[in-house]
Amino acid sequence: MDLLEHNGTHLVRVTPRHGGDGPGWVAANLDGLRSAMLDHAAVMVKSLDLGEQDELAGLAELIGGKTLEYNERSTPRSRVKGNVYTSTEYPADQSIPQHNESAYSSNWPHNLYLYCAKAAATGGETPVADSGAVLDRLPRDLVARFEEHGVLYTRTYRTGMGLSWQEGFQTDDKAYVDRYCAEHDIESEWDGDVLRTRQRRPAVVEHPITGRRVWFNQAHLFHVHALPEAVREGLLEICGEDGLPRNAYLGDGAPITPEELTAIQGAYEATILAERWEDGDLIMIDNLLTTHGRRPFTGDRKVLVSMTQREG
Repeated sequence: MDLLEHNGTHLVRVTPRHGGDGPGWVAANLDGLRSAMLDHAAVMVKSLDLGEQDELAGLAELIGGKTLEYNERSTPRSRVKGNVYTSTEYPADQSIPQHNESAYSSNWPHNLYLYCAKAAATGGETPVADSGAVLDRLPRDLVARFEEHGVLYTRTYRTGMGLSWQEGFQTDDKAYVDRYCAEHDIESEWDGDVLRTRQRRPAVVEHPITGRRVWFNQAHLFHVHALPEAVREGLLEICGEDGLPRNAYLGDGAPITPEELTAIQGAYEATILAERWEDGDLIMIDNLLTTHGRRPFTGDRKVLVSMTQREG
């Protein structure tokens, strides 16, 4: 076992001897794997070599509890089988910034399990960055404002611009969407077939087991200034600020300044740690304690994901 570290971010790297029975090795080492995730937030198991892709969900449930469907979506993904999905389907030449999975939702996963079915020819790493280390690097006045007010996420679902509401909520039933929003503290408003939502979520949370305070939100991803300037200006001209596919504010509706976004993005960049994927590798992540992203790549790349919540 190797422990890698960079500016407060840790990744445990394990190369097991399992004789071709990766799931059996995991079952025999459950306590150690769970402890390593809590202690260090991210664990890479080398050459686990699952025989079937849908084995990932069973492995995830064995370690972390009930697997989740990917609902209330913010990015495009495809279901492989059951609760196993492709990782976010963005163009290969683009990076995906660091983020805690579904931090905008009240139904976020506790753990993520990412399995490399095919490694890219170059690039394509899944970097991790420790959420507590990110919090520690942010200015105190910024943290105080976010901790007091939380984050307000706004979304406009329309066909042909970002995700449609049918894709986002995985249904064609408006009544189901209304019920889901009411049950998950999401304000919703229909304008014909266009859906607008608003939801307030915390920016800083405490891990329920370790007690560690962490930066846990997607303000920097949802905010319109996260987009390239040309894309941002085009969307603002077409949609106006109130009709953007997604945006973020402080929880009281006050704007998040470009300077604050720069500080947040800088804290992530300073703490990133990345290991190259190889076929058959598995990365297990505590979704509160660490973020993940994706680097650009060349060639074919196939990384699958299953997400879990602990019981109780």
